[in-house]
Amino acid sequence: MVGILIIAHGNLGDSLIHCAQHVFSGQELPLRQLGVTVHDDPMSMLPKAIKLIAEVDSGEGILILTDMYGATPSNIACRLLEAGKIEGVSGVSMPMLVRALTYRDSPLATVVEKSLSGGREGIVHITMKACDVTARH
Repeated sequence: MVGILIIAHGNLGDSLIHCAQHVFSGQELPLRQLGVTVHDDPMSMLPKAIKLIAEVDSGEGILILTDMYGATPSNIACRLLEAGKIEGVSGVSMPMLVRALTYRDSPLATVVEKSLSGGREGIVHITMKACDVTARH
């Protein structure tokens, strides 16, 4: 089973995990988060990230999800990547996380691709036509 570590600003990771636990109610999720604040030294966060990776590592690979490419969380993730073992994807969202968790028993490469497609396909312009709304309140 692929383990997942979310590295994100503030409480975003906690919030995503809380929502994922609601969606996957009753299931044990191989999921941890590392919240980064403006006061954190990125280098001091590495040992914490490594410890969290160890907690979810079943030997099938790790997917690190970050909130925004180029920001501190993704810069921390870049220091942890190992091709084929620890992969990273930025732009974490609920659709991306749900897709990654849904396919967590697949090979790491599949989980990466499914999380990317979940992120892309989870962005939808909500229109009245799309919602089939015929009356307004």
